[in-house]
Amino acid sequence: MEYIAEPYRIRVIEPIKQTTRAQREEALAKVGCNPFLLKSKDVFIDLLTDSGTGAVTQAMQSAMLKGDEAYSGSRSYFALQDAVKDIFDYDLVIPTHQGRGAEQLYIPALIKKREKDQGLSKDKMTVISNFFFDTTQGHSQWNGCKIVNVPLDTAFDTSTKGDFKGNFNIGALHSTIETVGAAHIPYIVSTITCNSAGGQPVSIKNLKEVYQIAKQYDIPVVMDCARFAENAYFIKQREPEYSHLTIDEITRITFQYADILCMSAKKDAMVPIGGLLAFKDRSLDDVYQECRTLCVLQEGFPTYGGLEGGAMERLAVGLYEAMREEWLASRIQQIQYLVDGLEKIGVPCQQAGGHAVFIDAGAMLPHIPQDQFPGHVLACELYRIAGIRSAEIGSLLIGRDPITGLQRSSPAELLRLAVPRATYTRAHLDYVIAAFKLLTKSCQHLKGMTFTYEPPVLRHFNAQFETIV
Repeated sequence: MEYIAEPYRIRVIEPIKQTTRAQREEALAKVGCNPFLLKSKDVFIDLLTDSGTGAVTQAMQSAMLKGDEAYSGSRSYFALQDAVKDIFDYDLVIPTHQGRGAEQLYIPALIKKREKDQGLSKDKMTVISNFFFDTTQGHSQWNGCKIVNVPLDTAFDTSTKGDFKGNFNIGALHSTIETVGAAHIPYIVSTITCNSAGGQPVSIKNLKEVYQIAKQYDIPVVMDCARFAENAYFIKQREPEYSHLTIDEITRITFQYADILCMSAKKDAMVPIGGLLAFKDRSLDDVYQECRTLCVLQEGFPTYGGLEGGAMERLAVGLYEAMREEWLASRIQQIQYLVDGLEKIGVPCQQAGGHAVFIDAGAMLPHIPQDQFPGHVLACELYRIAGIRSAEIGSLLIGRDPITGLQRSSPAELLRLAVPRATYTRAHLDYVIAAFKLLTKSCQHLKGMTFTYEPPVLRHFNAQFETIV
């Protein structure tokens, strides 16, 4: 592919330093073989996450100087509220410190509403998604709900291509609702793009179908939209009836097909910290009011939600910057370039998505069973070889059934290389490809891993491991 020049100039640089293999071995051993726990100074290229790790624009940075730090009624809040109304057409806005801050508000509030309206206990409830992000799953389970994912049958098949592999399986959605009973489902979550499936987009047609089904059964729909702009870009490229529209226009249409939006703004909106919870209108006013109450307890007053005024100003600008089509094209080109380079040397990948490369660790390490976490093994070896930090998306992340304590089945064992926005150059991507060229030579000698410490929830963040001898 022809690599187009990045549509920006670099004005501020952050030094990074390469370490020796011996230093990396020592650093990894000190943190129980969990790359999440490494110090950033010990990492050369950090592909652990694209959350809050990218560059910000000069317009975003200058907006911070306008911050109104009033505890209540900050004008910076109203600037953010106006941006959300303009972009998404949602009326009621609660800022939070990040996406999981929004989740800890809406999840218990929607469950409480279902308990009250249907006279049900929360341990009888089930929630559905095309595929839950880890913290959304964690908050839902922590509040007593069962989790059901209804991805396409081909979503995790890295050997197949598809325009919208993040779509809901509509038949499975229907059958789940019928089996569980609509009264037992407090919400459906549409995740765009679908991170766990490999950053794969969801079509407007599919989102509309899901929303119509949800309305038929009186189930609220939440749009989990950390990567809303990337999803809109794929829609423009792949859904013909929207190809003539701008990213802004596609975004506005997309959000017609939900009642609530929950956003980690640390992804597409490019801020280092920040999140959003917004309601389309007053149809869920009791839930909105409950969320405002919980916000005071857990995040801060509802007109700042744990963010300083300057951070709200920066976020208001970042939401617009996220939708610049030339930037989206350049970013998604980076992912495609990395996938193409890795596949050329025989590394099996999920088709290129929006924010990360997802490597089929199960295919690379077929001798390591799922319960010995091949994706995590690969992450540790990649760090040892080249100082590159990455994250497992598979059995380790998906965790245990909270009732039985048994390992839940993961549809794939993946290694995620999440690329921060406007941060790394083509030379860095070439370095990653070269590292995998070395890694492929040692795959057959790698061994599985087991826990020395396993947290009860979201275990992949803080767990510690040892190699099985």
